Amino acid sequence: METLSENLSGPSRASQPTDRLENTLFSKVLVIYTGGTIGMLSDPDKGLVPVKKKLKETLSQNPLTHDREFAQLYLSQEYNQRYFVLPWIEGKSRILYEIYEYEELLDSSNMSFDNWRQIAMDIYSNYNNYEGFVVLHGTDTMAYTASALSFMLENLGKTVIVTGSQIPIFQVISDGRDNFISSLILAGHYTIPEVAVFFNHKLFRGNRVTKTSADNFNAFDSHNMIPLATVGVAIEVNENIILRPDAIAKFQVNTTLNPNVAILRLFPNISLDVIKTFFSYPIEGVVIQSYGAGNMPTNRNGFFALLSEASARGVIIINCTQCLKGSVHCLYETSKLFVEAGVLSGHDMTAEAALTKMSYVLSKTDWSLQKKKQAMMRSIRGELTQPPDPEREYNSLLQNISQFLNLTHPIEVQGLQSAISHVLLSSSIFHNDLNRLVKLCDSGINIHAVNSDNRSLLHLAVGGSHIDVIKFLLLKGLSVHTKDSYGQTALTEAIRHERQDVVEILVENGANLELNTLGDFLTRCAANGHLKRLQLFEIAGADLNTRNKSGRTALHEACLHNKAKIVRYLLSKGANKMCADTLGITPQDISTKLQDPEILTMMSADHNNHRSGP
Repeated sequence: METLSENLSGPSRASQPTDRLENTLFSKVLVIYTGGTIGMLSDPDKGLVPVKKKLKETLSQNPLTHDREFAQLYLSQEYNQRYFVLPWIEGKSRILYEIYEYEELLDSSNMSFDNWRQIAMDIYSNYNNYEGFVVLHGTDTMAYTASALSFMLENLGKTVIVTGSQIPIFQVISDGRDNFISSLILAGHYTIPEVAVFFNHKLFRGNRVTKTSADNFNAFDSHNMIPLATVGVAIEVNENIILRPDAIAKFQVNTTLNPNVAILRLFPNISLDVIKTFFSYPIEGVVIQSYGAGNMPTNRNGFFALLSEASARGVIIINCTQCLKGSVHCLYETSKLFVEAGVLSGHDMTAEAALTKMSYVLSKTDWSLQKKKQAMMRSIRGELTQPPDPEREYNSLLQNISQFLNLTHPIEVQGLQSAISHVLLSSSIFHNDLNRLVKLCDSGINIHAVNSDNRSLLHLAVGGSHIDVIKFLLLKGLSVHTKDSYGQTALTEAIRHERQDVVEILVENGANLELNTLGDFLTRCAANGHLKRLQLFEIAGADLNTRNKSGRTALHEACLHNKAKIVRYLLSKGANKMCADTLGITPQDISTKLQDPEILTMMSADHNNHRSGP
């Protein structure tokens, strides 16, 4: 999130209520427009076809998708040309979104592995510049794309939502506007570090959905898992089922998918010759959609021998049910024969998830065959249901307190849980008590609760907690990207407290700096002589020549305030002493004017002698 004051346009600012805007935040969302029905127009000869730039034009003219007046009055010319702005939602930051339209807009029926790689890499390339991502996509293969992306995007810490519509957004009756706006709000305002599908007021885990209707707005369903969130009068997020990163590692993308996979759907009287084709070279993995709880016919001579032979030569075979709801169980003779033939249980995975997961797992050339098989049978992105946790004492306590206070609405109960959780956990953080923190987490407490300023436990811990506490929080999935009500992350907090050990581990976990506020941070540090903080900003990846709103750099301020140690450090890091601010003044000019002997000597050395304009 950034402060709007940094991007206000000059002429209009004086006449507007800037005291309110100075403290207003906004979130940026990148919309990746791949094609699909949502942006199509009707062609007399071809039917519905995508039309270049038409979606942007339509969104810019609709007050529900672009607050034109606000953008013209308050945003800089650069931002006004680049971003659309959602109308203001009370109590939330403004959402600015940019649309990246693909050169070739596709009907989703034409999607391929290469298109999945392109989407994944576009998210990776823009990861540090946006709070969340929305992928506009056709509905026919949306479940495949969402499943594939869920595996390809490793150590994901931000919200990625795939959405579209059954009717083009240009038509009077369309599900496109609601799906699009709701996706933007969820991606911009909530940290749900998963690849999800939003459709018809519900946010589903992307690798759990299947398209169930060709002509209803309720086109997708997740039969074996409740939604991650529901958008109605209020937005209800099921925090307890959201998956979060459980490793200290940066976000990365796996683009090397194995294409040698197939889906075999059993049907009565299926011939052995048909089945053989699914296990022929170069196939390395097959998803079998069997009957019911994992059953198959036993009277096909040679069928099980074929499965056994394929499994023995390294083909991974996964058994998934044809049923929309339920799971594969080893209950009947037919399903037990599968196990004996080396066929693995897919539990309650959808066919889309099983196929894309297999393609992902088979691409791991450094994994052994046994490791690949183990990965296929356990949840790695929430694609199959794990055994439920036993009922916990903490949740019973919450229920008792909720009943005592006559709280019945889910939002009220969730608010109570958040408040109690944060008090108990904050106390453990304050006392640096890792044992108590572990016990609270084991009890089922919501470790992702935030306080009234939207500060997470990670914000609180980076100031003084032992590094083991911080590592524990990161391994529990606390996001390094979460911003408090003032737009600050745990990384900027760690720098403010001058915790180099914490800065290094946060950066290792993918934390990055907000580039649009960096100049102000650096110049303040230089003016106040905070050498350690400047060093930590540099460790965190800062460009020490970044300018503030006045065009000044840290070197300007260090010279102006006679901070010789800061000047020496900045020059050693390549600071530009001939960089001119908005008034045309360079750090060299300031040092010459003030005549501080030590600084003047350092600035007189022939490091950078090219004047740089604002």
